[in-house]
Amino acid sequence: MSVLPEAPAALRPDLAWVADWIPDGARVLDLGCGDGALMAHLQARKRCRGYGVEIDDAAVLRCVQRGVNVIQRDIEAGLDMFAATQFDVVVLSMAIQATHRTEHVLREMSSLGREAIVSFPNFGHWYHAWSILRGRMPVSREMPYHWYDTPNLHLATALDFEDLLGKLGLRITGKVFLADGRPVRWLASQRSTQAIYRFRRA
Repeated sequence: MSVLPEAPAALRPDLAWVADWIPDGARVLDLGCGDGALMAHLQARKRCRGYGVEIDDAAVLRCVQRGVNVIQRDIEAGLDMFAATQFDVVVLSMAIQATHRTEHVLREMSSLGREAIVSFPNFGHWYHAWSILRGRMPVSREMPYHWYDTPNLHLATALDFEDLLGKLGLRITGKVFLADGRPVRWLASQRSTQAIYRFRRA
């Protein structure tokens, strides 16, 4: 007996914003897709098709259970199985800070997709600055690790990320800043805990 895909559950707030930016019927590549929640939602609600890429065994199994096409691979090992501009949108959600070759990953994303979307914890949030002034590395909901066990390698503020996109010749086409899942507009670079950017080649 074949197993039917699970119905998609409610998305995390940041993933809901990402999903809202993706058009109906789009070809999507979700890098570091985790348990496949975003792709399952896009397939069920927006008739999108595509792949997730994930390295963790348990997360890959959850993707399969959700009916998501998933490839088990380290995204930094290269994505040469895909063709240039094969996808309408390439997504990397809450994982860019854990990459070693960050510039390489962003270049590949902009090559494989007509548009790319990246979300990350905003290190410029006032609480992080306050923690450092107190002599402690910050620990928060978006960055729940201590300095000695964190997978995060390259923490960045929103302005840092914008500078890097400019250096790589990538043009920002949209951005939103969140705190507790809600958009932040006033002093966003200091008050938001998450930043989400969409961009493409200039």
